[in-house]
Amino acid sequence: MSKERLIYLPLGGAGEIGMNAYVYGVGAPGKERLILVDLGVTFPDMDGTPGVDLIFPDIQWLAERRDRLEAVFITHAHEDHVGAVAHFYDRLGVPVFARAFTAHIARTKMEERGHAPQAVQTASPWPETVEAGPFRVGFVPISHSIPESSGLVIDTPLGRVVHSADFKMDRDPVVGEAFDEALWASLAEPGVLALACDSTNVFSPHEGRSESSLGPEIEALIAGAKGMFVATTFASNVARVKTLAEAAERCGRSVCLMGRAMRRMIEAAVETGVLTDFPRTIGPEDAKDLPRENLMLIVTGSQGERRAASAQLAQGKYNGIELKPGDTFLFSSKTIPGNERGVIRIMNQFSEMGVEVIDDSSGRYHVSGHANRPDLERLHRLIAPRAVVPMHGEHRHLREHVKLAKSNGFEGVLAPNGTMVALSDASPSVVDHVETGRVYLDGQVQVGALDGVVRDRIRMALNGHVLINVILDEEDEPLGEPWCEVRGLAETGSSRAPLVEVLEEDLSQFMGRAGAKTLADDDKLEEGLRKVARQTAISEIGKRPEVTVIISRLTE
Repeated sequence: MSKERLIYLPLGGAGEIGMNAYVYGVGAPGKERLILVDLGVTFPDMDGTPGVDLIFPDIQWLAERRDRLEAVFITHAHEDHVGAVAHFYDRLGVPVFARAFTAHIARTKMEERGHAPQAVQTASPWPETVEAGPFRVGFVPISHSIPESSGLVIDTPLGRVVHSADFKMDRDPVVGEAFDEALWASLAEPGVLALACDSTNVFSPHEGRSESSLGPEIEALIAGAKGMFVATTFASNVARVKTLAEAAERCGRSVCLMGRAMRRMIEAAVETGVLTDFPRTIGPEDAKDLPRENLMLIVTGSQGERRAASAQLAQGKYNGIELKPGDTFLFSSKTIPGNERGVIRIMNQFSEMGVEVIDDSSGRYHVSGHANRPDLERLHRLIAPRAVVPMHGEHRHLREHVKLAKSNGFEGVLAPNGTMVALSDASPSVVDHVETGRVYLDGQVQVGALDGVVRDRIRMALNGHVLINVILDEEDEPLGEPWCEVRGLAETGSSRAPLVEVLEEDLSQFMGRAGAKTLADDDKLEEGLRKVARQTAISEIGKRPEVTVIISRLTE
């Protein structure tokens, strides 16, 4: 009988920031009982994934082993940790555990997808645990930029693993639980095989700052503003929304929340008891009647999202409210890499309106929800694991985190997505690699990243499209001339004639000289027509378009 082992396998989130999905398993090789920690999404961009709604980790490996899967554990309610749970529930079909606030968000997602919300069960914080096969899992409170975040203690017959999840060492986080150093130090007492640890800010050399440090700076900024004051931040950052609202209240301004996601997060925090003393708010219909100097808007869209409240305000009126010269707009957030273009577009639109735009380049109006380098080192020392396994970061973050662990005397294991690590070995080692990738939510269906759907969409966006129609009779003779329709291409080319006419002329000549074998074979005919269309387009306009050929044959 094979020796039992404890394995760690990231299917998403290790080698990227987003779509977190981490598998742990206990048992004989190939027969391990499994749990999944987090199941999140990442977001598309118009350059690489046009038209896509969401991006998921490819969980095919896990779905094929669903009979060995015990449960899913969600550490917190950010989309990159909980956003795919409802989309994949049919394929996994096991209980989902989370603390109250996160469970509330997850149940809403389950209901939206037509699943029973009871599949999501509320877990109590450590020292209570959830039993799932050979695992006992405890939710250990930790501070982050969303309420009720938790790291996990994962106890198994082969030893203990601590999974930090996303965290910061904030002892006064405004909303939610403070970082309890004594509590986290106590987790090390039985000995810890491995610490799977957040790597996001491993390159940031200074200690992280507390959320509570922002209030005075934001209040001073609002107090000095003359017109309407508008601020945007992550909708899920309930503490920041509260900080902004309280600062506005102290400055004598009424607060209006704009954006469905933000209202839903605040409502969830109130319903679950996380938030008990949020300032009174007014609706947009009342806000538009107030003097501008007495109003504070807190809006969604800190990352330049086109449909969010910030973008709508930048384009004109939103819910009857319009920004004017002398107003102030604050980005109380960090721009996530990849979102710079959208954010700068909105900044410029506000600038053209005469609105004063303030970002966080000064570091005074935003603090990160992730631990910086000194804080990571402190957690390493508190947990004192046999090995540190970096997660939640791009490959460069993981690699740097391994170096950091080793510099302080801990073994570091580089394990990007698809890397299976045996944590229970005397020295943790890579024992297998599995295929991982991405799945796209495209409208209402899921498509594989390699299925060609998005690739073809990009090609059409870059090169345009030509549709060719030909009709042949029962004797394989053309009836009339081929005709074309073009999309996304210049109307005229180098010959100064309409592109459609030049295409149709060249295609007609091809049909006239095509032999009987070609005319009788749809595949050969389609290939020939496509080749001629592309050659003509290259000659006329220097583009190689996507070509669709429709061949119709008349029968008796």
